[in-house]
Amino acid sequence: MKTKQYTTEQEQIARFAKALGHPARMAILIFLTKQESCYFGDIHEELPIAKATVSQHLKELKDAGLIQGEIETPKVKYCINRENWELARKLFTGFFGECKCKDTSCCE
Repeated sequence: MKTKQYTTEQEQIARFAKALGHPARMAILIFLTKQESCYFGDIHEELPIAKATVSQHLKELKDAGLIQGEIETPKVKYCINRENWELARKLFTGFFGECKCKDTSCCE
């Protein structure tokens, strides 16, 4: 069986893309980009979904490294992980910039 090896860059961009792949996670990220930081309750108030679901989405974003959380008992404060945010920006910019058919459709 042939095993395909992926580059670190390919694995990282796939991890970011997966984390961005749900509208609730996009809403969370958009909300967080407009604040220095905020608490779980602030995020939950912005979304029309259950607290448990918000927690799952925050975990996915945190696992991907796009956000970070800090426990301030009894609350958790979240913010954008600026280092990984910049890495994601560079990776996606490079990925989309590599398209060879920029002026016309590939299928024309």
